[in-house]
Amino acid sequence: MDENRLNILNESNRMLSKLQLLSVYFGDDIIYKIYLRSQVIHKLFENNPELDINKLELFHLQFTASLIELLRKIKKNNENNISILFDEIQVNKEMVEKLNDSAYTENNFNIDKQRQALKVNLSLRKLFQVLSDDSSDDPLSKNINAFSSRFAPDFFYSIDNKLFDDLVAYNDNEVYTSNYAVIQKKLMGLLCKYDFKTEFFCGLKSGTQVIEVYKFTDTERHFLYFPARNLFIFLDVARISGLDWSNNLSKKEKLIHELNDKNDKLLSSAGAIKSNMPPDIKTLLIEDLKKLEDINFLQNLSNIDVQANILKTMLNTDIN
Repeated sequence: MDENRLNILNESNRMLSKLQLLSVYFGDDIIYKIYLRSQVIHKLFENNPELDINKLELFHLQFTASLIELLRKIKKNNENNISILFDEIQVNKEMVEKLNDSAYTENNFNIDKQRQALKVNLSLRKLFQVLSDDSSDDPLSKNINAFSSRFAPDFFYSIDNKLFDDLVAYNDNEVYTSNYAVIQKKLMGLLCKYDFKTEFFCGLKSGTQVIEVYKFTDTERHFLYFPARNLFIFLDVARISGLDWSNNLSKKEKLIHELNDKNDKLLSSAGAIKSNMPPDIKTLLIEDLKKLEDINFLQNLSNIDVQANILKTMLNTDIN
């Protein structure tokens, strides 16, 4: 085979391989059809030595090379956009890791509020004994106030100062007082009746002050614990009925969920960004295919020149 002919056919195969890889990258039917049609043109010259092989070289120089360069430019632009997207995903992941290291999660809260209820129940049982024995012992469990300190910023519901003050108000003649705690007399009676079985209901806060609300296990009665005064008194839960009970996630945990959701959306859009093709170039590719499917393309090679010039113009245009 003539060396010039062999070189042109080899270069044609290399061009076709590049075009095939780009068609796979974009997953676009039009690009794949252009590749198939270009392969047919190559086979036509390969199987018909009488055809002027230089026209195959001209075809690739005028059309295929410009098309490959244009598609590579779009590919690079898309990959840059994907890179920015994955940078954002990585930043979000790092933020989630930091938040997970420092945040008290909903699971921590749910576990610790059960432990806190046990501490309070034990403290109230001991308080009853202290009051009964007229003892000066401290009935409150060790670190009983650590729970509020830990979880109030993220998990306790905010109320205004006036409501807070109203909730913790009481009459002196209605309470028992020890050296360490104050408890409503009727509340102590109900606690004895229900064998000190209560569960944590919710937390309330106003500024730096906090209240823990507890519910009797077997009845719809509630009481509060005000750590700043070691105060236990009844609470009419209707007075806090305006709170939004639907959201019990901490601020940090909400942010973790939001960042994870955002990353899921960013990942799902990565595929679309990868294969994105500007509409005007998509239209041009459709026109290119029509030209290549013209059975008289050899006689209309000048039309390929026109398309090639359009492709080269596209190469000098910013692609977003």
